[in-house]
Amino acid sequence: MSRIFITGSSEGLGRNAALDLLDDGHDLVLHARNPRRADALSDLAARGVQVVTGDLARTDDVRAIAEQVNSIGRMDAIIHNAGVVDGAALLPVNVVAPYLLTALIERPDRLVYLSSGMHRGGRADLTGADWSGTRATKTYSDSKLFITAFTMFLARTWPEVHTNAVDPGWVPTRMGGAGASDDLREGHLTQAWLAGSKDPGAEVTGGYWHHMHQQAPHPATLNQDFQDELIAQLADHTGVPLPIPADRLKGES
Repeated sequence: MSRIFITGSSEGLGRNAALDLLDDGHDLVLHARNPRRADALSDLAARGVQVVTGDLARTDDVRAIAEQVNSIGRMDAIIHNAGVVDGAALLPVNVVAPYLLTALIERPDRLVYLSSGMHRGGRADLTGADWSGTRATKTYSDSKLFITAFTMFLARTWPEVHTNAVDPGWVPTRMGGAGASDDLREGHLTQAWLAGSKDPGAEVTGGYWHHMHQQAPHPATLNQDFQDELIAQLADHTGVPLPIPADRLKGES
């Protein structure tokens, strides 16, 4: 079976996806922000799950997470599940960390990024974005538009990797709150299926999914000029370029 890495998996959707994938026989590598949060995974560790730790808001920690994952071996799939809803850490956690982990971890066969239906209210404007998180400069909706655009960029430039974005819905997790109206189980099924299923329907790329159905994302996420500018800013901020062949970039031949 597959070896799958899931960020932000000590609770909520990440943990629920992990439970389903573990029951299906997959080997899992899970992530917690610190050793205290990792204690919540002790029951899964007893079932053979490996755990890496690090704060996704800190660039040095993100690099260390990538080193920990690579030392375990190549992943077959990665679910970039972790996220925050507000605060100065919003861009570092929701956008910079997935970018850096994607650049530094050995390339898997499948990549899944957690988006949100709220990305449709985001602005395709990178002006003034503080990727360091020193200041809160963008909204949650903006961050989810950015990560969805990143997903579509990878689908375009890494066609050999099945890369998809998932809107899990508004579900009653710690992040979503008790008043969330969507079904909690529906919230993790799509990303677990895309990461671990042998179903030919899961072997697709460039999709934006909600509850097992593809939808159309915000048109800006498909704009190649916007995608390229986003990736250029992230590469400049982190000092780590994505390994993209030049002939796969817009305007190159």
